[in-house]
Amino acid sequence: MTLAQVDSEIAEEDRLRADLYNYLGVMLAGPPDEILLAQTAALTGDSSPLGQAITGLAAVAKVTKPKPARKEYNALFIGLGRGELLPYASYYMTGFLNEKPLANLRADMAALGITRAQDTFEPEDNIASLMEMMGGMIVGRFGRAAPLARQKEFYNKHIGPWATHFFTDLQAAKASVLYASLGAVGAEFLKVEQEAFRMMAG
Repeated sequence: MTLAQVDSEIAEEDRLRADLYNYLGVMLAGPPDEILLAQTAALTGDSSPLGQAITGLAAVAKVTKPKPARKEYNALFIGLGRGELLPYASYYMTGFLNEKPLANLRADMAALGITRAQDTFEPEDNIASLMEMMGGMIVGRFGRAAPLARQKEFYNKHIGPWATHFFTDLQAAKASVLYASLGAVGAEFLKVEQEAFRMMAG
């Protein structure tokens, strides 16, 4: 079987899910440049709550320049010593960094064949990495595409318990403007994902 055949077996809906996970991962991994801001400004949404959040994000991106976006990102996630938010599963789930949720994630990453990028120094349980992992699992970036049951298990363990809370905090953060809109998209998307996984048998 060729890669093209494998690729064509992924449902359009799953490809769109993966695209949104990957997009959130890219936006949360570092401040957006002019190209990413232009791509964000061009997004369109439907009348669903998620679609409306996407439309709102596009409207903010249209009037956002790279320099203020970088300043906002730094205030939220880097700051002097630390940013306004600590976007890590361990912190949200235990109140401390580098705790058991990180160890559990590393074990699951090893089982899934996901390795940490060599030039990355952030703990793997940061929100950007988890969004990227989820997107990669859906389309098979780490080998075969993960079946829905495996996606559900990973989501329920590493994303579900805290990420919606993080996206809500992102909407309310003092430094948030562009990222408040991104937080709305993240929160609505995870509501859709959570409901879909909840309705699955088993």
